[in-house]
Formats: sequence, C-alpha cells, structure tokens
Amino acid sequence: MNLASEKNRQKTSLIEGFEEAKAEEIVTTQEETIKVNLPFEVKEGEEYFIEDVGKIKKKPVYSFIKRFFDITISLVSLIVLLLPFLIIAIGIKCSSKGPVFYKQERLGKNGKKFNIVKFRTMVQDAEAGGARWSSGDEDERIFRFGKFLRKTRLDELPQLWCCFVGTMTFIGPRPERECFYNEFEKYIHGFKQRLLIKPGITGLAQVSGGYDLKPQEKVLFDIEYIKKRSIWLDIKIIFKTIGVVFSHKGAK
Repeated sequence: MNLASEKNRQKTSLIEGFEEAKAEEIVTTQEETIKVNLPFEVKEGEEYFIEDVGKIKKKPVYSFIKRFFDITISLVSLIVLLLPFLIIAIGIKCSSKGPVFYKQERLGKNGKKFNIVKFRTMVQDAEAGGARWSSGDEDERIFRFGKFLRKTRLDELPQLWCCFVGTMTFIGPRPERECFYNEFEKYIHGFKQRLLIKPGITGLAQVSGGYDLKPQEKVLFDIEYIKKRSIWLDIKIIFKTIGVVFSHKGAK
C-alpha cells in the first residue's frame, strides 16, 4: 500500500510517532464548536499524505448485489434477533442508568449526515466534557455489561436497521463524526476520501486491527478497500469478522 508522497513516507511512520497521552483541540463546525479529546498526542508538524484515489470506478452489478444482500440479510436478522435484542436491552437497563440505544450523528457517503444506532455501552452523558475518541476496553466510561457487548461486537447489531434503510452497508469504512473528520484532515491529508462510499458495520480496517489502529493507520486499509472492493473481498471480510467476534481479536 503506497502513500502519495515518497518524501513524506520517510518523514513519518505509520506505526510510530504518537505518544500515549490526551490532546485537546477545539474544532469549529458550521453548526457548533465542539471540544475534541484524542487519546494520543499529535506532534507539531507531523503530517501524513494519503494516496489520492481520484474518481472511483462505478460497479453497477456489484452495487446491485451488495444492496440486495444488505436489505435481505438485515431484514431477516432483525426478525431473528428480536429476542436477543430484548435480553440485551434488559442487561443494559440493569447495568446502567439511561436509554438502551445510543444515537449519534455521523457522516455517510459524500458527507451526508445520518444517525447511527448502537446499544449503549457507556455511562449516560459520557461526552459531557467534549467529543472523545474511544480508547477501547480501557475507556473508563464503559460500564461492565457494555464491555461485554463491545468485546463480542453485540453493541453493533442495531446498525442492521441502518443497513436496511440504506444509510450504511455491511462492509465499508466505519462512519465517524464530522468533528473527527475535520480534526484528522488537519494532519492526515486525504482522510475524507473514506466518504467516497457508504460506511459499513464492519470493514477491512476492523478485521485488520480494529480499535487498536490509529486513524492514520485505519485510513490506509479503508483506501485499500475502496480501490479493490468486490464481492469476493466482501465475503473474505465477513468471514474474518466472524472470526473476530468469536476470538475477540482486535475487539478492544
């Protein structure tokens, strides 16, 4: 996988260069000013230049098959999972005060905003101090049953509804908040190319490291998927996702 600039390949490393510390940044959007808390420090002058994929190739047959799969599997899954959904809802209510579901605005294809739906795994008002990048299982905002839901990826199941209505797909880059896109684009030039396709419940980055990957690492897997997306690649990612769910590898 190549970065756009060989010069900047030598300047920075995809694996090193970040210290495990919190950095706070004020990000201004058109609607509001949001305080963003990152679980790592971005060093001054550190930049990454991501390969420009340009205009992506249209794949009508692939797109039709993928949409048909999204509708069919999500509808069947939502019906079959009604009882497990009820059990999870009871578990959340018994473990933490607050709603069962967690809704948050994210950016979809071409930057279109939509609400993502998950089972709540963090305490209520977890972002009262500002938007914060999750640090996985070590995040003190996650309550005990929430850790179980995250480890098994069960918290992602309500996103089946997003797949059914078409704001998301099963395989694609994970959706992020607008404030994080604005923040990351400051030093990861080309990060917003993830918006060229629909976001997914799982993706190449999730089965290649998950929560352990930093944004500058994650985007490379997303760009790779955007360039090579195919039915065969989607099938491989689905099987790898099943492996992650049962092994908990990369689920922290």
